[in-house]
Amino acid sequence: MKSILGLCLLAVSSLTWAGENRVYNVNGNEYEGYWAKVSDDAPLVLLIHDWDGLTDYEVKRAQMLNEMGYNVFAADLFGKGVRPIEVKDKKQHTGELYQDRAKLRALMQGSLDFAASLGANADNAVVMGYCFGGAAVLESARAGMQAKGFVTFHGGLSTPEGQDYQMTKAPIMVLHGTADSAISMSDFASLAEQLETAQVSHEMITYSGAPHAFTVFGSPRYRQDADEKSWASFSQFLTATTR
Repeated sequence: MKSILGLCLLAVSSLTWAGENRVYNVNGNEYEGYWAKVSDDAPLVLLIHDWDGLTDYEVKRAQMLNEMGYNVFAADLFGKGVRPIEVKDKKQHTGELYQDRAKLRALMQGSLDFAASLGANADNAVVMGYCFGGAAVLESARAGMQAKGFVTFHGGLSTPEGQDYQMTKAPIMVLHGTADSAISMSDFASLAEQLETAQVSHEMITYSGAPHAFTVFGSPRYRQDADEKSWASFSQFLTATTR
């Protein structure tokens, strides 16, 4: 019997959805995202990449979401043509945005606004991200971005000093591996307390034996069971939060 994810990937391989790279501008700088549309009235998923930048991984996830009936804009937070390979470069690009939270927030909002300019229904959108992208998603939630929900897969969970979730306007889902050596369970517990204090609706799920980046196909860190379960939970969240 094929796995659920295997069936999904098989379906993706036979799709005719024609996604395309789209260049856009935020505060005078060019970025290149990926726009994958299924219909005019479909809900939107704003998808945020990890520290590799926007790659084939995000494109594959966008196509999987197309198969589920969602329009997807995979944003670019590093800049057109910036797809770091070396770890030092990945740290540089993510570090610059961690140090400039105003720029990170502007890039997130600018990406959502650009998706809307393409015809996406930004009033019926869920924002989701992987690793660094998960941290960017939570930044947008704290900034009060208008969305139906926020989802992070093995993302950064710490809250910068001086920030909180008082402005968060939609439910948050956190999907995390208990074997994650990069993002601690203390960070996980602290976030749960912050969300409860701010009375933000949330669902937080951990997966035993799942390390950081457990959803990345083909990686030594990939854990099929955790990937399939987290994707199923994400699917249910999308159904519950979008119209």
